[in-house]
Amino acid sequence: MMQNEGQRFRFSEAPVWDWQRAYYEQKGLHAWTENQVPQYITSNPMIATAYAEMIFGFLQDLANKGKTAETVIILELGAGVGRLAYQILLKLTELKDFAGVELPAFRYVMTDLVEDNVLGWREHPSMQSFIDQGILDFARFDAIQDTELDLVVADTVIRPGDLKQPLLLIANYFFDSIPQELIYVGEGEIYECDVLVQSPKSPLHSEPAELLQNMILSYEYRRAPEYSAEDYPYQGLIALYKEELEDSHIMFPAIGLSCLERLNKLSESGYVLITADKGDHRLDNWKFAEPPEFVLHGSFSLTANYHAIQYVLEGQGAHTRFTTHHYKDLNVGCMLMVDEPLGYVNTRLAYHRFVERFGPDDFFSMKEWMDHQVERMELKQIIPFWRLGGYDAEFLIHSANRISNLLPDASDEEMLDIQSGIHIMWSSYYVMERLGDVAFLAGQLLYGMYMYEDAKRFLELSLGADSSKQDSAVLYDLAVCCYELELEEETLAYTRKVLALEPDHEEAMDLLKSFE
Repeated sequence: MMQNEGQRFRFSEAPVWDWQRAYYEQKGLHAWTENQVPQYITSNPMIATAYAEMIFGFLQDLANKGKTAETVIILELGAGVGRLAYQILLKLTELKDFAGVELPAFRYVMTDLVEDNVLGWREHPSMQSFIDQGILDFARFDAIQDTELDLVVADTVIRPGDLKQPLLLIANYFFDSIPQELIYVGEGEIYECDVLVQSPKSPLHSEPAELLQNMILSYEYRRAPEYSAEDYPYQGLIALYKEELEDSHIMFPAIGLSCLERLNKLSESGYVLITADKGDHRLDNWKFAEPPEFVLHGSFSLTANYHAIQYVLEGQGAHTRFTTHHYKDLNVGCMLMVDEPLGYVNTRLAYHRFVERFGPDDFFSMKEWMDHQVERMELKQIIPFWRLGGYDAEFLIHSANRISNLLPDASDEEMLDIQSGIHIMWSSYYVMERLGDVAFLAGQLLYGMYMYEDAKRFLELSLGADSSKQDSAVLYDLAVCCYELELEEETLAYTRKVLALEPDHEEAMDLLKSFE
C-alpha cells in the first residue's frame, strides 16, 4: 500500500528536499566518512591543487591591481567533510611561501546548512593550525534564503556591502544538491513539471535515506506562462530554450542563481566562482533530455544546469570558462563576475594550465583505470602516478600490497622516493576514520625497506589510533624496529606484549632469549 499517493508538488517544493536535508542533519559529517555521499572526486589533492593555483592567481591579479589592503574572503559552499578546504589551504600557503611575493591577506570560510558540521570542522584537529593563523573560519549558511555570514571564530557578521575585495566562491557538488525547478519545453511552450511523490512507508516512521531509496516519482505537466513574462528575471534564457529545445526536461537553477545574487551583494567588487559538478554547460546536452535521474547515495544528487548559470552570468558581464573538451565525471568551471574580467590574467592562466590542459576530471578518469591496473604496474609507474596525484592516501591504500611485493627488487632511489612520498602524504593527510589504516600501511612499507625509525613511528601511530587493535604481528614488527634501533627496554616491552597475545610466537621467544 503506497502512502501519500497522489500528492502533487512543484519540483522545488517536493518533500524529497526535506528528506535530503533531514539526512544531512541526521548523519552530520558521517554522511561522508561512512562511504555514502561521494567526496573523493571533489576533495582529492589533484583538484585541491587546481583550485589553489586559481586562487593564488586571483590573489596575484588583485596585488597587480594594487588591491592588497583588504582581506579576501574565500567562501566554500557546502564544504562537506572538510577535506577539500584542508587540502586547498595546505597548497595555497605552500604557494604563498614559495613565491614570497606581496599578496592580499585571505580568510577561507567553510559553510554548510547543518550546524553540527560547522561545529565539527571547528573542533577538527587538522584545522587547528589554520584557525590559529587566522586564515580559516566557519559559518552556517542556508543557500535558499541567507543574506549574510555569521563567522564563528572571528565572531563577526559579514553583511551586504561589507567586503571591498571580490568574493571568491567555491561550489563543489553544490548546485546539483539544492532545490531546483523542473520545466519542460515542448512545441515552443514552457510547462512546469510537477512531481507526484509516492512512498511505501510513512515519512513519520522512516529514515530519510530509506524514504529516498524507496520513493516512486511521476510527473505531470501544466502550462507555465509566468516563465515567459517580460518581468521574469531570466526571460532571455527561457526564450532561448523555447527557440532551441524540443521535448526537453530542464533543471532550472532559480535558487542557485538567487544564491549567487545574494552573495554578490556582500561585496562591492563582485565575485569569482570556481565550481565542479556533474553538470552540463552545453545547450546540446539538454536537447531531448529525459526527466531527471536521482542518483542515490544516502542522499541524492541531480545534474546541475551549468548552461543556465553560464548564460545568466555572461549576460551580466561575466567571463566564464569551461573546458573545450567534454567532461566524463566532473565538469569544472571558473566564472569571473568582476569588472574587466579579462584583466584577471593569472586566474585565467591557472584555469588553462590546471583544468583545461589536464584537470581533475582527466585525473579521476585515469585513476579509475589505474586502480584496476595496479597489480600489473612496476614502481617506475606507481611512484610517478602517486606523485601526480599529490601523494594521495587513497592511492597508497589501493597500491600498498603491490608496492610491498615489489620492494625486494626496488632500487635505493625508489625506496627513498617511497619514504619521501609517505612523509609528504602524512603531512597533508586529513584525519578521518581511516587514520590507523593509513599509518599501518605506511609503517609496514617502511619496515619492509628496513627504515626502522620511520617504521616505528607509523606503527605506533596505528596502534595509538585504535588501542583495541593489539595485533601480535604489528607488535612484533615494533619489537624488531626497537631491536634494530638498540632500544632494549622498548624491545622487551613489545616482545612481552606479543607473547601475552600469542605465547607460542617462536620469533618473539627467540628475541626474548637473546636478551637473557
